[in-house]
Amino acid sequence: MRLHRFLRKGSTIKQDPLFNVVKNLLGFSPKDISLFRRVFTHTSMEETDMMGKKINYERLEFLGDAVLNTIVATHLFQKLPENNEGSLTLMRSKIVRRAFLNQIGEHLGLINHLSSNVPAKNYGADVHGNLFEALVGAVYLDSGFQACSQFVHSCMIDPYVDLTKLQNIVLSYKSLLVDWFQKNRKQYRYEVTKDDSAEDISHYKAKLWINNKIVASARATNKKKAVEKVSKRAFFQFQHQIKSITTRH
Repeated sequence: MRLHRFLRKGSTIKQDPLFNVVKNLLGFSPKDISLFRRVFTHTSMEETDMMGKKINYERLEFLGDAVLNTIVATHLFQKLPENNEGSLTLMRSKIVRRAFLNQIGEHLGLINHLSSNVPAKNYGADVHGNLFEALVGAVYLDSGFQACSQFVHSCMIDPYVDLTKLQNIVLSYKSLLVDWFQKNRKQYRYEVTKDDSAEDISHYKAKLWINNKIVASARATNKKKAVEKVSKRAFFQFQHQIKSITTRH
């Protein structure tokens, strides 16, 4: 009787349309499809379980972030035996950066399976990466760390992570420039002002002064983005001189 109920339950799971979606994504069959239903449930659905707890991908996203960091850290620890803690931490940051995770989530087409009550244009720029982290969290709970690690390697690390190319990726142009300014005793200052215009969305204008001369300016929708944008523009003016310290940023 128990075997009959187990087989009937397994059959029911396989009949769930989400089962094949998840199986195709992972390359193996999920055990608890309810975990993956959370992955593809947006907060706007306002769903709750029998205990009144919210059903969406946010908690799984939190867990997936931690698991993903561990998987990437293990990979770097094994592949870069000569690198110190600081270098390994920087390399991990370059791999798990939001822009890269967004690319992975978009490549997997995760957003195509998301249940939501809001238009896709209102999801936010990071929804792809958020869903990928939630998926990693669900795989970890469903199948364990080893299976989760294999999944991350197959869909992200093996096809897209090139440790040699990562050396040249800059996470913070401002940090890189400030380091270079200080080492070369250059006087610098950032000037950020609100850019009043007829546009509906507020913008900020950033200027970078070096030795009392404006070397670059840029606009963005917030102060942090404006400063990073102007720093990137200035970087390309001095990149040949700065190249020697890029591996630290």
